[in-house]
Amino acid sequence: MDAPRKLYVKSFGCQMNVYDSHRMADMLAREGYVETAEPAEADLVILNTCHIREKAAEKVYSELGRLRKSQEETGHSTLVAVAGCVAQAEGAEIIKRAPVVDLVVGPQSYHRLPELLAKARAGEPAVDTDFPVEDKFDHLPAPSAAATRKRGPAAFLTVQEGCDKFCTFCVVPYTRGAEVSRPVAKILAEAERLAEQGVRELTLIGQNVNAFHGTGADGRTWSLADLLYRLAEIPGIGRLRYTTSHPRDMGEDLIAAHRDLPALMPYLHLPVQSGSDRVLKAMNRKHGRELFFDIVARMRAVRPDMALSSDFIVGFPGETDAEFEDTMDLIRRVGFAGAFSFKYSPRPGTPASDLGAQVPEAVKTERLHRLQAALEASKRAFDLSCVGRTFEVLFEKPGRQPGQLIGRSPYLQSVVVNTPPAGIGEFLTVTITEAGPNSLAGTPLSHTPLSHVTARARPLAALEA
Repeated sequence: MDAPRKLYVKSFGCQMNVYDSHRMADMLAREGYVETAEPAEADLVILNTCHIREKAAEKVYSELGRLRKSQEETGHSTLVAVAGCVAQAEGAEIIKRAPVVDLVVGPQSYHRLPELLAKARAGEPAVDTDFPVEDKFDHLPAPSAAATRKRGPAAFLTVQEGCDKFCTFCVVPYTRGAEVSRPVAKILAEAERLAEQGVRELTLIGQNVNAFHGTGADGRTWSLADLLYRLAEIPGIGRLRYTTSHPRDMGEDLIAAHRDLPALMPYLHLPVQSGSDRVLKAMNRKHGRELFFDIVARMRAVRPDMALSSDFIVGFPGETDAEFEDTMDLIRRVGFAGAFSFKYSPRPGTPASDLGAQVPEAVKTERLHRLQAALEASKRAFDLSCVGRTFEVLFEKPGRQPGQLIGRSPYLQSVVVNTPPAGIGEFLTVTITEAGPNSLAGTPLSHTPLSHVTARARPLAALEA
């Protein structure tokens, strides 16, 4: 019997890529591939790429250089595939720039990987960056129960892809295409299967996840809130999250869902990018700072324990010192529990790349340092405020010490507990005793039955699929 071929997949960037990587691995398992953590021993390496920032794309080419060097040193024959948004944006240019690459596949075409691999092995051009008519999800196999258990009790579930917002700095509309929502029945079927395989926390993902507008079995268009109410009824699902959101799509029904559904975690990632109205307009964000403040106030009115994270870009073309201070003011007023922040980098083909008044690199660097210091102080203050509080923790993996388990708080903080009376995939009531720089420590109070943790939505007959 032939030995199984080995597959190494590395994801760059967002949660969408993590989900896509899992689905590619699930599909290739049917082709006889088993995953390995060592790229040097792999028969197939897939780099699932992100193109949203220049450094993210350059990381991919650096990784390809290391793979080429490894092949030269070891003589091991490895097929190399580039998938994701860099693949979509640069297509055949990748193979020209990095001859080590055997095939290129865009994020909407990875269900075609087996036929592309056959072409690559035959020495034929293997590039697919089309936006196919067929739905890739219809052609992807479900993960095995063993694969799901190995990935842990928290899982991503794509419900929406693409973006129609066309922010002037962003390549996503060009690499992921227009906004498309998956049918409700298919999402529910996937969620129910994951729950049966031991998943206890679902994070619904999409480029603009709160713009979800999937079709239900009743022919009606469901909003993200409608979907969350229905998912909260699935036995076994104790937690729900969603990311990434756009302020323009935070409807009243979604805010109400945070009030009504205990399973919907009180932690919202809501990118704002800037605190300056002029910069937001130049970014084509279609919202101002006051709308963002209003959303935060409404969310905290229905969930006083709500915490927020966000995304920030400093040094957008034309950003003045005063406009940067508007962003700093927004950070102080909101008090974020976490954030991602970056210097603006021009992406080819985006409107902002053609704008004049580019901010000098030294200025961008100085602003980013100040911004990140403020965000880190805000996060630290939030973590310290959790000391003495009691949370339900979902345990996800063993800790470094014997008997130690690591879980997640409702706010996605890592929580370390010694010798807890629970196992991986279980919830435990934990009192937080210490806030370290990277995690919280806690003392267990009791094991929490899943039936207590899982929210039961109010009867909504109209939402039945």
